[in-house]
Amino acid sequence: MSQWPSAKAKRVLSALIRIGWSVKRQAGSHKTLSRSGWPDFVFAFHDSVEIGPRMLTRIAKHTGLKPENL
Repeated sequence: MSQWPSAKAKRVLSALIRIGWSVKRQAGSHKTLSRSGWPDFVFAFHDSVEIGPRMLTRIAKHTGLKPENL
């Protein structure tokens, strides 16, 4: 079983911002996030979309997000 709970995209984005990511640019629902020491990451979810555990695991791999950050 995954350690990640499902979460709304708005909550995930705010967690990423809290851990040091910032929105570099935005085109529609695609937000390019940047953080020093990390490659840019494209976050392409609408705020009300529910993100499941598998996708959260993928996001964490690229951003350093941890379950306790949510």
